[in-house]
Amino acid sequence: MPLRPGPGRSCRHAPVDATWRAGPHPPGGHRRVRRARHRRTQADSADRAELDAALDRAVDRHGVPQVAVYNAALVRADELGELSVREHLDAWAVNVIGALNTAACLVPTVAARGSGTFLVTGGMPEPEPQYVSLSLGKSGLRTLVTLLDQQYGAAGVHVAAVTVDGPVSPGTDFDPDTIAEHYWRLHTQPRHLWTREVLYSGASSER
Repeated sequence: MPLRPGPGRSCRHAPVDATWRAGPHPPGGHRRVRRARHRRTQADSADRAELDAALDRAVDRHGVPQVAVYNAALVRADELGELSVREHLDAWAVNVIGALNTAACLVPTVAARGSGTFLVTGGMPEPEPQYVSLSLGKSGLRTLVTLLDQQYGAAGVHVAAVTVDGPVSPGTDFDPDTIAEHYWRLHTQPRHLWTREVLYSGASSER
């Protein structure tokens, strides 16, 4: 079943966590674009109405993005049976449903244009019992990527995940600027070489 905005929701164009630009720019431009983007629009990814309103404002200003990245997550340690139902639902809302709602707003429009990229930040390549809610969320996010690719890949939308296998921190093996290059590579991949997932295990593993 196609993803569609819910009743009474505009969901006109694009997600908040997106790069609005008219065309390609070199990888070195990522830092400037990322800072400018976050100054312009903010929204709670678990609040559909707030997210929709932010998307509409951003697209009114900048147009439909060439690439969008869903990068929200509720990261916390929790073990089996530790969280309440409400706490699990809150985590799922951020880790998965926010990405789904973002895709529902963006991807059909990008598909109608015939080109564009929708990326998510994955993690937990192997589930960990010390991080139950996050493990479940990242697994759900991976499934969402597969569903979107199956439905919209043929229409020209490259859907993929950058799965980060470690804690992100500047100046470490998991420096965000280094990781950003993988998003850029996915966005610029020729269509016949499209991949659905890139696993990043740290800078030292790539040497």
